[in-house]
Amino acid sequence: MTTGDVRAVEELRRSVADGKNWYVAVLEAVRLWQSPEEDYEGRRYHYLVDNEAFDWLVLAERLCEELDGIIPEQERLNLLFFDMPPAGLARGEFRKMIGPAKYKAHLNYFYGVLVERFLVLAVTDEVRRERRALGLTTDDGVADEAYRRIYAAGQSDLLQEFRKERRYAQTRSIRLSELNEFTYWLFKYRVKTRNKSCVASDTKKALMKLHEILKLKGRPLYTSAPDG
Repeated sequence: MTTGDVRAVEELRRSVADGKNWYVAVLEAVRLWQSPEEDYEGRRYHYLVDNEAFDWLVLAERLCEELDGIIPEQERLNLLFFDMPPAGLARGEFRKMIGPAKYKAHLNYFYGVLVERFLVLAVTDEVRRERRALGLTTDDGVADEAYRRIYAAGQSDLLQEFRKERRYAQTRSIRLSELNEFTYWLFKYRVKTRNKSCVASDTKKALMKLHEILKLKGRPLYTSAPDG
């Protein structure tokens, strides 16, 4: 742990012991944290994707380990699995608490990883509906067709190109950390290869899918999501 990480943990424990809301204390600890990744109790934590996109909930999970047995378990699960914090904060407050640098990196993750996945989901659903209208009932090739529509190349070809560029092994499986990095790479690949109007249209489509799914679950847009 760096000096900043040690300070973050110390401040977190002290703040909670002094009666501060544990969620607010975690956000303040996030601002102080420095390490982009970490090995802790047998697990590898990756907080930054491609040194640019900050997955703040992974760091929140790690920091919650420092409060094991102190915070209500259901509140912890709601935050880590559903991004439903125990204390309501305006987005401006969230930005202020984690700091401008980490908030900017958080936006990179939101749009470059989370929203990018919803774009693939939205286009996959479009392809599936078109096939159902033609009387086709199998999903064979649906995902690959979605990738071709978005990125003008199949999923396997894109993954192979990504791994070749990063000098990663061409394995049959993929770790979560690599999947996040691949998704972020796809986002930058799309921005680089498509015109601005297509990029804007794709982003809008992905956000609509995100809103649609959250509405079905009776949930608002993520508390840590950007305005707009």
